[in-house]
Amino acid sequence: MTQPIIIFSHGQDGEPWGGKIVAMAEVARAHGYLVESVDYRGMADPQARVDKLLAFCRTQNAAPVLVGSSMGGHVATAVSRAVGARGLFLLAPAFYMPGYEQYTPQPAACPISIVHGWRDDIVPVENSIRYAREYRAGLILVDDEHRLTDSIGDITHHLRLFLTRLA
Repeated sequence: MTQPIIIFSHGQDGEPWGGKIVAMAEVARAHGYLVESVDYRGMADPQARVDKLLAFCRTQNAAPVLVGSSMGGHVATAVSRAVGARGLFLLAPAFYMPGYEQYTPQPAACPISIVHGWRDDIVPVENSIRYAREYRAGLILVDDEHRLTDSIGDITHHLRLFLTRLA
C-alpha cells in the first residue's frame, strides 16, 4: 500500500517550513503521512505557483491531501481537481479577492475544512464563509488575524480531526 501524503502550500510571504507548517507536519506524520512542502519563495504569480504544485503532485504515487494557507490555499484548491485530492485543509484561503473573484477555483469532490480568523484584515472572513456555504465545506472560525499565529493549537487540533475522518 502506498503511504498517504500531505503537501503543504505556504502563503505569499510565507516559507515552506514556517511555524504553522512545522506544527501541522508533526500531526500529519503521527497519522502516518509522508510530508512535503513546496517552496514558492520568489514566485508572486499565483498561476506559476499552481503550475509548480501541479508538476510536483504529478511526481507522487498517491492522491494527496493538500494543505494551503492564504494564496497557498487558493493554489492547493486550484490543483485539487486535476490531482484527485483526497482532502483540502485550508487556512484563510485567498478566495473571492477583489478584482480576482472569477479566479476563485472549484475544489475537488473531497472533504474540505477551512480555518479562518475573525480579525483577518487581508482576506475577509466573509470570503471563507461564502466559500464554505457554496461548497459545503467545514468552517472553523477563530479569534485571530490573517497569519493565525495565535491559533496553531486550534489548527493542529482540527487537522488531527480532519485526518482521522479521512482515515
